[in-house]
Amino acid sequence: MKERSVVNVAVATLWTTPQSPRKRDEEILSDPVDMEKWIAPQDYESLLELCDRNLIQSQLLFGTEVNVVGIEGDWSEVVVAEQPSSKCADGYPGWIPSSQLSREERKVPKDGYAIVNVPFTELEYENGRMKLSYLTALPVINQTEEAVRVQTPKGPGTLRVDDIVFSSRTIPDVQGDGAAIVKDGEQFLDLPYLWGGMSAFGYDCSGFSYNMCRANGVIIPRDANDQALHGKKVPLDALAPGDLLFFAYEKGKGAVHHVGIYHGDGVMIHSPKTGKTIETLLLKGTYYEEELCEARRYWKD
Repeated sequence: MKERSVVNVAVATLWTTPQSPRKRDEEILSDPVDMEKWIAPQDYESLLELCDRNLIQSQLLFGTEVNVVGIEGDWSEVVVAEQPSSKCADGYPGWIPSSQLSREERKVPKDGYAIVNVPFTELEYENGRMKLSYLTALPVINQTEEAVRVQTPKGPGTLRVDDIVFSSRTIPDVQGDGAAIVKDGEQFLDLPYLWGGMSAFGYDCSGFSYNMCRANGVIIPRDANDQALHGKKVPLDALAPGDLLFFAYEKGKGAVHHVGIYHGDGVMIHSPKTGKTIETLLLKGTYYEEELCEARRYWKD
């Protein structure tokens, strides 16, 4: 089977299997989800478990279209085309509770999309309110000076004009340069790392680089190891702000395990690991300096 559906919660988690969720994950398995209530009580060990036990693959924002390729009980096996991956030619694979999907095909709207360009904004719709994350994209119905009416999986809703940008597609039309990628990243300084994170509630390292590039009109692969294979290869002595830096085990000769964004003057901005927050870091004298193995440019110079 192959059926198009749309995410109908603020942030849907893409699980490795239907058996992956733990009892403490109930807040993000229903409709609506409560990301803050889920994250807040978790200690270091429980957050690390998301990675160490390979429980989570990625996340999807409200309104994201997926292809449903299988059903198992209350779960849908999906592929996410807008998150390119070497794991599947059609996009990123994983599982989502079926209750978090609406069986409908997203049509290209005649008036384009409203894309959230602040960390969070509030959607008002007929049956309630929803806190939406950065880069959520919804079809435009119409607008006034202060508000834009959008179509959502829960019916028509309203967003503040000041919190969005308009685009003909689900990513911004204007492709920003490297400096713009860095500037967008800076608004998330001190945000805690979240394994699999793809929203303003928390990013992992490659989720951070993916979304800052997306904010500037470019879709790149979802994972660091794939990101390191595409884009324009940049010599390590010719780096410019906005370039992606890749780090590998065995002092740069092993497998790629991390990505950061070059900030300039020997500094990168990145989402380090569980227990840490998004930061700027001078590479010199750190183990990152020893592990730096590759740089790629996805912005147009």
